[in-house]
Amino acid sequence: MEFAQRLSKLRKRRGLTQQALADSVGIHVVQVRRYEGGSSQPSLDAIRKLSIALSVSADELLFDAEERGPSDDLRLQFEAIAQFDAESRMVAKTVLDGLILQHQARRLASGQ
Repeated sequence: MEFAQRLSKLRKRRGLTQQALADSVGIHVVQVRRYEGGSSQPSLDAIRKLSIALSVSADELLFDAEERGPSDDLRLQFEAIAQFDAESRMVAKTVLDGLILQHQARRLASGQ
């Protein structure tokens, strides 16, 4: 789904008119129509304001659920890690950071 459709869907889910969304974001209703019509793309500041007005994250506004976030198998592991105490979470994060750096270094080395 494109940004324009996602914005319209989220606005309607919140029960807002285009005018009400425009008022809460501090932009003209014509600009909301342009966003929803796909003829204009919002600035980063506008995305932030739209996200706040719609009570969603910027990720939810910009990406479909399957475009962002871990796969189901990793999501379960991350949920389990979230239950760890702070020290264990830090160890898990350090291990993941090391694996990510190792992967990136291999990709760079193979590309040169």
